[in-house]
Amino acid sequence: MKKDFNYFNVLREALILTGVMAIIAAAVYFFLVPSHTSISSMSGLGIVLTNFIPLPLSTITMILNVVLLIVGFLTCGKEFGVKTIYTSIMLPLFLGLFEKLFPDFGSMTNSQELDVLCYILVVSIGSSILFNRNASSGGLDIVAKVMNKYLHMEIGKAMSLSGMCVALSAALVYDKKTVVLSVLGTYFNGIVLDHFIFDHNIKRRVCIITQKEKELRQFIVEDLHSGATIYESIGAYNMQRRNEIITIVDKSEYQKLMNYINQEDPKAFVTVYNVSDMRYQPKH
Repeated sequence: MKKDFNYFNVLREALILTGVMAIIAAAVYFFLVPSHTSISSMSGLGIVLTNFIPLPLSTITMILNVVLLIVGFLTCGKEFGVKTIYTSIMLPLFLGLFEKLFPDFGSMTNSQELDVLCYILVVSIGSSILFNRNASSGGLDIVAKVMNKYLHMEIGKAMSLSGMCVALSAALVYDKKTVVLSVLGTYFNGIVLDHFIFDHNIKRRVCIITQKEKELRQFIVEDLHSGATIYESIGAYNMQRRNEIITIVDKSEYQKLMNYINQEDPKAFVTVYNVSDMRYQPKH
């Protein structure tokens, strides 16, 4: 039974990764290629290299990904490496399929700027799904993952930094407008990517001082099935001692918590902070 369950999970994961890679490949072929820009990806660098190397984009992308795959497998762990090997193979395969089905495909929007915007939106959604499943589409995603792991840099910023070098490569072939669009596109791609990634992981740290401390604590533990920490606080004005309840909740739990506080103790003092990274450091 356990083997069947594991097999189902592997098949489900493969289908999800395949679907995401089809979306990313479509974004590259139908938006990035017609724009002639080089935005934060090995595919973007591949577009530039097609002007110098007599090979199709799918083949160049495969060669570039193989080099970075070795780096990713050695530095980011077996699970990341295996998944990324799969996605890195699927990307050029889908690109090759699109090259056969839609040869010499032109711009869908007839606007270089709109092509860049559409690419950023679509590829950021796909990349965020991959990163949250401990995978990537290969290429610069691997570089960003390595920088995130060892330099503790946000994924979006790591993508932007490494992608700027690729974006500037457009200057070797294309005009100034294309180079500027490549640089701006790389920057905004990092911002959008961070938004989608943190939107999955965002939580709220809620600090509450209330007259109904016992009831609120029971609500958090028994109804929200969440944890809480209680600190003793002292008011600076009258030096009055009160307990402050601190809990970390997701979006749905936050809404339930605020509804409860507004109903049971509207005069409660509440402060809220966004939390995007929580870590537990075990004792050694």
